[in-house]
Amino acid sequence: MVRTSLTTASPGETLQVAREFASRLQRGDVVALSGELGAGKTHFVKGVCEALGVQSAVTSPTFVLLNRYQGRDSRGEELLLYHLDLYRIKSVEEIYDIGYEEFFYGNGICLVEWAELLGALMPPARFDIRISAGEEERRRHIEIEQVGSQLPHLRTAKVRSS
Repeated sequence: MVRTSLTTASPGETLQVAREFASRLQRGDVVALSGELGAGKTHFVKGVCEALGVQSAVTSPTFVLLNRYQGRDSRGEELLLYHLDLYRIKSVEEIYDIGYEEFFYGNGICLVEWAELLGALMPPARFDIRISAGEEERRRHIEIEQVGSQLPHLRTAKVRSS
């Protein structure tokens, strides 16, 4: 496990941390974001998407559950980014219904807000990002932790049990 803790003093600095973090991501990676409402999870996702060449507007998928963006990897090849916001899910069945395995175990990068709501469905190999507001209005504390192996070819998909 590798853990990094940072404090930013402005939204611009938070975007920069997200851009730098994006350089660590590879196809198949899952990023679990947690933090209070308004902590800056979507803002962090915007920075990651910007760094990965997403040209479309990055918005919170709170009411639609999932946004999909086209970006580019470090070789300039097309890369799909899946942005889930689980704030409004009412049951794990909703996650099954959208086909979470495609996003968590596919060839893109999956960014999940409110990931703690997934419990055991969260892949064991992932990045955990915790964002919290600081004492000053624009200050954010960001903790980034690499959990498990980040080698997608070593991952195994969870099978849904009946």
